[in-house]
Amino acid sequence: MATLPLSPEIAVLRHSWGWLVALGIGLAVLGLIALAMVPVATVAAVLVLGWLMVLSGVIEVVQAVRVRRWSGGVFLHLIGGVLGILVGLLVVTHPVAGALVWTLLFASFFMVIGILRAIAAIRLKFLNWGWALFDGIVSVALGILLWAEWPWSGLWFLGLTVGISLLLRGWAYVMFALAVRGMLARHEVRQAA
Repeated sequence: MATLPLSPEIAVLRHSWGWLVALGIGLAVLGLIALAMVPVATVAAVLVLGWLMVLSGVIEVVQAVRVRRWSGGVFLHLIGGVLGILVGLLVVTHPVAGALVWTLLFASFFMVIGILRAIAAIRLKFLNWGWALFDGIVSVALGILLWAEWPWSGLWFLGLTVGISLLLRGWAYVMFALAVRGMLARHEVRQAA
């Protein structure tokens, strides 16, 4: 009886599934730490975003200087880069204010995208459209919650989402690694038979 070959994608992971488990556990632990210290995680997330804005602004300024003979928007790149640096430095030097602003931006995003998803679901009525409508309603509700609880929501929202994201990503890595190990074990049993 011939056995099906192991897919190359899974075969590559033969010796590293344990590292995937370790990565998953590490991310889950970081997520739990972030959830235990939500305000600290919020400030840390804002600081990372601020420094990324500074770095992207510097890169854009350098690029604008490098292509200064190009007439296709060097001035706009230079202005965009300088604004990125200034806003990034503002966020880094005032992380709590940055958290409040980011939270308002997310609240606005959730409300607008939720309304658009709900309208699209109702108008298009595609297969299982109720889930898209539910997604839209939950997004709008989250946006309203963030607005209603603002400014206090600015102190917990980003940290909570970072913590949940790390925890879920870690759990997903652990489950993926265990699935890979199970596939490898079943393949070895079939090979031995």
